[in-house]
Amino acid sequence: MATRAMLRAFSRRTFCSSRHLSTLVLAEHEGGSLKPQSFSAIKAASSLGENNHVSMLLAGSGSSLQQAAAHAASCHPSISQVLLADSDRFIHSLAEPWAKLVHLVQQKGRYSHIVAASSSFGKNILPRAAALLDVSPITDVTGISESRLFVRPIYAGNALCTVRYTGSVPCMLTVRPASFPVESMSADSKSNAAPVEHVDLSSFGEDGVGKSRYISQSSQVSERPDLGNARVVITGGRALKNADNFKLIEKLAERLGAAVGATRAAVDAGFVPNDLQVGQTGKIVAPELYMAFGVSGAIQHLAGMRDSKVIVAVNKDSDAPIFQVADYGLVGDLFDVIPELLEKLPEKK
Repeated sequence: MATRAMLRAFSRRTFCSSRHLSTLVLAEHEGGSLKPQSFSAIKAASSLGENNHVSMLLAGSGSSLQQAAAHAASCHPSISQVLLADSDRFIHSLAEPWAKLVHLVQQKGRYSHIVAASSSFGKNILPRAAALLDVSPITDVTGISESRLFVRPIYAGNALCTVRYTGSVPCMLTVRPASFPVESMSADSKSNAAPVEHVDLSSFGEDGVGKSRYISQSSQVSERPDLGNARVVITGGRALKNADNFKLIEKLAERLGAAVGATRAAVDAGFVPNDLQVGQTGKIVAPELYMAFGVSGAIQHLAGMRDSKVIVAVNKDSDAPIFQVADYGLVGDLFDVIPELLEKLPEKK
C-alpha cells in the first residue's frame, strides 16, 4: 500500500512539473489604471518559466474597471488573457468575496500558480483563497529559481530561505514588489492587446461573503511620490521628538522630490500616520536612495529597507545599528544636519 501511495505521489509530481505553466495574477487597480505593485506581480509570474500562460484577474464595477481592463490588456507582453469580474461585490476589495472569486476562477481555469503582490491587498486575500483551495501559500517571495523553487526572507530579513513547493496545484505566492522591479514600458498597440473575458458569476454564492463590510476609506492627498514605489525615501525616527519637528523630514523630502517614511516608534508616538511606516510590520521599500535621520536601526525596521540601493544614515549615536547597513554614515545631530542640507539644496522647481 505504501508503494502504491508513493507511485501516486510521484506521478502527481511528474504531471505537475511536465504540464505547461499557467499563472493567474491577482491585480489591483485604481482610477482606471493598474497599481505599480501589480506590474511586479506580472514580472514575477513571467519569470516562473517558459511557455507560461499568464492571465490577469481584475474585479470591481463601473467605468473604472473597464478602463483598467483596457490598460491591463496591453500593459505587458506576458499577459495572454484578462479576466473581468464585474460586480458591485468587488468594489472595495474585501477578502471574503475576493477569495470566493479566486476559488471560482481556479476551479474553471486550473492554474498551476496564483500570484499576488505582498501588499495589503494580496496579504488580505491570498491566504483566505488558499484555505478555500486547501493549499499552503508561500509569502513574501523575493526570488524565483524554478517554477516551484523560491527564495523568501526569514528572521526579519536576516536570513534567506530557499523553499521548494511540493503541494498540490495551485502553487500560491505573494511576491515583494521591491524584489521584482519593473522597467518603464509603453503600452502595446491595441492590435497586440490580450483578449478580455468576463467571468461567469452566475454560480457565485453569497454564503460567507458578508462576514466583513466596507465602512469608509481615508487617504491623504499629497504631491509626493508613493512610498512603496519612490526612487528616494527620507525617513525619520523617534529622535525627531514630536510631529512639528517631523516637518523637517517633509521639507527635505519636498526639496528632493522624495517620499516620506517613518519608523514604528515615530508612528506609535503619533508623529505621522501609520501608512508611512517602513519595516517588518509596515511597508517594504527598496529605493535607489534611502536617507534615515534619527533612526537607530532596529531589526524590524531594517527588514523593510535593507534592499535599498544606497543607504545614508544620520544619528548622534556612533554605535547605532543603522550604521552597520549604511553605505554612508554621519554621526551628528539631525537638527543641525537637516537645516544645513535645506540651505544648500536648490529649491524644487
